[in-house]
Amino acid sequence: MVIQFKTVTETDIAGIELMREAELRTELASWKSKYEDATLKIDETNYKIEEYSKEIEENNNISELLAREVHEAEVIAGYTDVMGPGIIITLEDTDKMQITADDLMSLLNELKLAGAEAISINNQRIVSLTDISNIDYKFIMVNTAKEIGKARIESPYVIKAIGNQKYLESAISIKYGFLDSMKSSGKVASYVLDNNIMILKYDGTLEYKYASEIEE
Repeated sequence: MVIQFKTVTETDIAGIELMREAELRTELASWKSKYEDATLKIDETNYKIEEYSKEIEENNNISELLAREVHEAEVIAGYTDVMGPGIIITLEDTDKMQITADDLMSLLNELKLAGAEAISINNQRIVSLTDISNIDYKFIMVNTAKEIGKARIESPYVIKAIGNQKYLESAISIKYGFLDSMKSSGKVASYVLDNNIMILKYDGTLEYKYASEIEE
């Protein structure tokens, strides 16, 4: 019995070590890919800076340069429709369990950390000032109070995110991550990858009540 117990224990430890090694390799590959993407973005930014500096020095096409800057700012702010590869996640209420605002916020945080460039929930574009809160047993509110009439959403909640599919999928499906948490709490969550996700623009108004620009 002692020999059998020792053999089983050693086998379990070996299995655990193999699992850890596999997880570490996967994590290392993921971070290596992120590093390469970050390096590429830095190179692109440096190239853009050089391009802008050259344009300014030559004093040519300044209006085109500014127009491009404005357009890029609108894309980042969420004021344009966008399309690209990403992930579509569906969360649904059941007879016993309901999706909460905290569930949605947790998912959004995971997607943002994974580099999502655009996100929507039931076609409501998520922007910098988006707020998500519970209203009652049926509805959840997203975005500003000005849009209370059209910002009430209910199950099923369809979350679209555009970005690196590998990062987005890994962020929610990692062991003990978002999907595992939903499953353990008895909530329904599923996802699919899609190469042509369309996310509609934010049609509200972004207003800052307390923050103001610092003049140099």
